Amino acid sequence: MKFRLTCLIGYSLLVLTSVVTAHARTVTVLSDGWTFNLGDHPESISPEFDDSGWQRVTVPHDWAIKGPFDKKHDIQIAQIVQNQEAQATEKTGRTGALPHIGQAWYRNSFRLPHYQPGQRVLLLFEGAMSEPHVYLNGEKVGQWNYGYNYFYFDVTDQFLPDHENVLAVHLTNREQSSRWYPGAGLYRKVRVIVKNPQCIRQWGTQITTPEVTATEAKVRIRTTISGNNLTLVTTVVDPKGNMVASATDDSVVATDTVLSQDLTVSAPALWSPETPSLYTAISKLYAGDVLQDELTTVFGIRTIQYEPEKGFLLNGNVRKFKGVCLHHDLGPIGAAINVAALRRQLRILKDLGCDAIRSSHNMPSIEQLELCDEMGFMFLAESFDEWAKAKVRNGYHRFFESDAEKDIVNLVRATRNHPCIVMWSSGNEVPDQHGKQGVERAQRLQDLFHREDPTRPVTVGMDQVTAVMKSGFGAVMDIPGLNYRTHLYEQAFRAFPQGLLLGSETASTVSSRGIYKFPANLAKMKTYEDLQCSSYDLEACSWSNIPEEDFVLQDDKRWVIGEFVWTGFDYLGEPTPYDTAWPSRSSYFGICDLAGLPKDRYYLYRSRWNKQDDTLHILPHWNWAGREGKNTPVFVYTSYDSAELFVNGKSMGVRTKNSSTILNRYRLRWNDVKYEPGTLKVVAFDSDGRPAANAEIRTSGEPARLVLTADRTVLQANGEDLAFVTVSVVDDNGIPCPTATNQLSFDVQGQGTYRAACNGDATSLEMFHLPTMKLFSGKLVVLVQSTSEPGPIQLTVSAEQLADGVLELSSK
Repeated sequence: MKFRLTCLIGYSLLVLTSVVTAHARTVTVLSDGWTFNLGDHPESISPEFDDSGWQRVTVPHDWAIKGPFDKKHDIQIAQIVQNQEAQATEKTGRTGALPHIGQAWYRNSFRLPHYQPGQRVLLLFEGAMSEPHVYLNGEKVGQWNYGYNYFYFDVTDQFLPDHENVLAVHLTNREQSSRWYPGAGLYRKVRVIVKNPQCIRQWGTQITTPEVTATEAKVRIRTTISGNNLTLVTTVVDPKGNMVASATDDSVVATDTVLSQDLTVSAPALWSPETPSLYTAISKLYAGDVLQDELTTVFGIRTIQYEPEKGFLLNGNVRKFKGVCLHHDLGPIGAAINVAALRRQLRILKDLGCDAIRSSHNMPSIEQLELCDEMGFMFLAESFDEWAKAKVRNGYHRFFESDAEKDIVNLVRATRNHPCIVMWSSGNEVPDQHGKQGVERAQRLQDLFHREDPTRPVTVGMDQVTAVMKSGFGAVMDIPGLNYRTHLYEQAFRAFPQGLLLGSETASTVSSRGIYKFPANLAKMKTYEDLQCSSYDLEACSWSNIPEEDFVLQDDKRWVIGEFVWTGFDYLGEPTPYDTAWPSRSSYFGICDLAGLPKDRYYLYRSRWNKQDDTLHILPHWNWAGREGKNTPVFVYTSYDSAELFVNGKSMGVRTKNSSTILNRYRLRWNDVKYEPGTLKVVAFDSDGRPAANAEIRTSGEPARLVLTADRTVLQANGEDLAFVTVSVVDDNGIPCPTATNQLSFDVQGQGTYRAACNGDATSLEMFHLPTMKLFSGKLVVLVQSTSEPGPIQLTVSAEQLADGVLELSSK
């Protein structure tokens, strides 16, 4: 199989601020003015309903993230087949132990003073959890079942010009409808679009190129237009703001015309993770000399190829995906979309050397895709976690036969122009992998993706590898994606005709930041009384493995085109190996913890992935009162091949990476170090054997003061921007205290508010939104949110017997 793709793609910028007016088209984001109430309140459909007693909220909103955590929330008696469980057991934290189950209503009222008689009005929802029913002015305008999808309704007939229009949305989150924390509520943006009846259709722009070379790109823009006797004028602007191409076409003679315009861009700046160059296309639709519609689309030019002899090529260059999987929750703020939180995640991943994201196991947010376009991350956009066969009792299987096509259509049409997307996924570990019906479903879904977008291949995350080799399921896929099962890679490669494999989900190593267990041995499903996992990075689950098993495949097998590690960040729910234990309410899989703080494993991946910066990281910490004289292994994760370790100036010897074991190939290990308080120092050597870098950690004294460090000190005064402030504790000499667990309190003054805190402890039941939390392994993160007014912001963090930490921020 040879799947060769060359394309130029982009995305529609619907809105840059609360309201964007583009002559005849206006887009309004409904963020303020919402009321919210839990429970079934059908009377609230009426415009006359009195909701003055309801809670006032802004959207995006997650009603469950404030908790409290409780094991009674969505207890599932389940046998997790994907985890190779032999029998059903009680899962207490599987969906995060947060109160997301139930019904709720949202209401808002709005006027559209810019509306002109005869215009069309659309309501666009970018995600609503879950099963939304939408009413405008007392009339039902539509419903949608899939909580992760984008959808819109034409509400022109229900809209009242020159009146307050009352919007009501009913949501239902059912028990046993998810395998992780899904969030709850209108967790993505809601927009109102006003445009003329003669217009560019919603998601009606598709940009590709039949040819890209170093000297020019052939740009093809297909635009679906409502109306007749119209002229379409399109201009293309390069990343520097220069107009570089234009086209005019007056052949729109009938409604729903698909107009194709071919343009040429000379010396194109190609999009890649290293150079995420973006162009802009401006489409203007005229009736005579009168502007009817205007739409701006940002796009990137790049080529993608998947070839059995070479693997994956971006812009003609072979590369392997250095990717991570991400669930959609944002830790302490839940599922509610926030651009600052998403951008912080991507900055952390960029420093890691990561170049690709897989949305797992759901359709991505528009904001996430826009940021990946801008910052340079390739993207595997996933659709479903279930097809026709169930994983959970009230999962997507209930809607698969009726909804799968329209859900895929909306996914592709809403996002197909993003340059970051290089592959689609139609499913993850679906039980349908077995048998003839599963093969037919896989083919049907793949055909739908090809119909909507013939420029990208389709994969499925397959965990039943023996079954898909036998049934033909794996042979059907454009790109066979294997979830784990590293021992079957060779067999699957020989069995499948495509000539390549993707590690669509890899590793699932488990660890707790700053927690170390002795002895440091390889283990599967290892549990401890404190419900933590060892950060020696030697522990995995029954179905999974340590990182090195995937490293070997990536490095030694040309036909393995890359990996997507499970996961980039810890997420709420799925606390394996403690999914039957309490309290335990979030995952241990992340390269970073739930607060976004790097675990030790971060530096193991960084030492391989980040080729621009040196990595030299020592573990464990060196505060082990009571272990004096006991064996305390020391590992070093580094981009250098060799290093020498010193304990209080005494050499522990030189270690050099070698192929004697997979651990020795990627880690430097001193397994026989005896603990003594003091200084642990490592000196790394370059390829000529000369000292090139050094790092050290020291035994700390008692906690003395707090240290505050912000990811950003200047915020936008928009009422939603966030600063993430890392709080740590040090002793009198400024040495970090890695085992500190002090209870902290937070106070924000000025033009900012306290939003949340998170310490990364999967067993913590402290609520994120309350202004107090314990340190975990000496650290936590505080989120400070801007108000809508510019000015200074002051964060004060205090604890008993410690000097306060004070940080000055500002908003503009």
